[in-house]
Amino acid sequence: MYTFSNKLRIGSFIAMGLGVIFLAIGFLSAPSTVEEAKAMVAAHDDGHGGGHAEAAETHGEEQGHGAEAAHGEEHDASHDTHLLHQLQNRPWSALYVAAFFFFMIALGVLAFYAVQRAAQAGWSPLLFRVMEGITAYLVPGGIIVFVILLLSTLHMNHMFVWMDAETVAHDELLQGKAGYLNPTFFLIRAAIFLGGWIFYRQYSRKLSLAQDESDDNSNFVKNFRWSAAFLVFYLISESMMSWDWIMSLDPHWFSTLFGWYVFASMFVSGITVIAMVTVYLKSKGYLEQVNDSHVHDLAKFMFGISIFWTYLWFSQFMLIWYADIPEEVTYYIARFQDYKLPFFGMLVMNFVFPLLVLMNSDYKRVNWFVIMTGIVVLLGHYLDIFNMVMPATVGDQWYIGLPEIGGILFFGGLFVFWVFTALTKAPLQPKRNPFIEESRHFHY
Repeated sequence: MYTFSNKLRIGSFIAMGLGVIFLAIGFLSAPSTVEEAKAMVAAHDDGHGGGHAEAAETHGEEQGHGAEAAHGEEHDASHDTHLLHQLQNRPWSALYVAAFFFFMIALGVLAFYAVQRAAQAGWSPLLFRVMEGITAYLVPGGIIVFVILLLSTLHMNHMFVWMDAETVAHDELLQGKAGYLNPTFFLIRAAIFLGGWIFYRQYSRKLSLAQDESDDNSNFVKNFRWSAAFLVFYLISESMMSWDWIMSLDPHWFSTLFGWYVFASMFVSGITVIAMVTVYLKSKGYLEQVNDSHVHDLAKFMFGISIFWTYLWFSQFMLIWYADIPEEVTYYIARFQDYKLPFFGMLVMNFVFPLLVLMNSDYKRVNWFVIMTGIVVLLGHYLDIFNMVMPATVGDQWYIGLPEIGGILFFGGLFVFWVFTALTKAPLQPKRNPFIEESRHFHY
């Protein structure tokens, strides 16, 4: 049975405490009037060469919420209000990026876990308790994301422009999407997605523990059937979730590859965390029967899904950029002009780095190499979510500051605390999985 170390517990509480403080400072320092917003931009531009102010004048409404491109000159009052909304969105967006990032890690692990169950994989049963521990975060993480979405529908922020009735009244395209993009249906869908994901996790965990005490394989068979059925639900709900929670931030833009793209990001992030938690537990004397071949296979998945993510990234980018349709290409123009460092840095961290480091089969068996690669990959996919959310909500008024750091600290601390607490609730090694012996003697 795993024992949660006091150092790790205290560290998670400190991270959460600092995160709350930093986020509170971010929210309290957000401007409440147009005059305060102008003063903040002027002060920031004085220290950064005035780049944001010039970009804001150039791009206007097109950058911030993905609202309709300007026809003629924008009225100063409209521009100032838009700037105010961007600056007010920043702490909300930082909170949302971090909340979604850590939630998607747990959701990616859930998908990987269901695949292993449905495939009746022989190599992975020794890792099932690790996966079940990580997916425990779906409950608090999902509740927090839902609360943020609920507060958005209550107009506590301006992240989702289509939730503003006045904006919709002057936008024919949003009016045409009102049957799908409306607050009530939006929240109903979110509740269905979260309910389905959490139900499967809880029920599968229950069957997994019951199998240890059973004298037959009936619980294992039930888990197999539920996992196979869940994967159908997951593939549909994950795509719709990505449209709702991310793509609708910029409701004038769409991509038919977006659901797969978000899936690849969460899948590789989840597998990476499985590998990192496994290596950590082994370093503390647990999971004695997990060998280098298990770590090698996890690192192999990290490598393979990183290539898959890059394939989807390039496919989405290439088709949009080559077609050069104004309604589509503005998505990338915003990121090229105002997000060069996080946009191209993400590509290096998510593709070039794992490609070079994990190409060698021997390196996949070196624990510290896997941890180092995992840290870079996770940072890269945090930037991936950052690049999806920030241009649509804060436009060019972004930088890495207290709200962003606070979001990572708070949700990172909560994630570590919840996951490692869940790992203490049951033995780390399943007893009666039919494939447990094959997993114990797995060698690649």
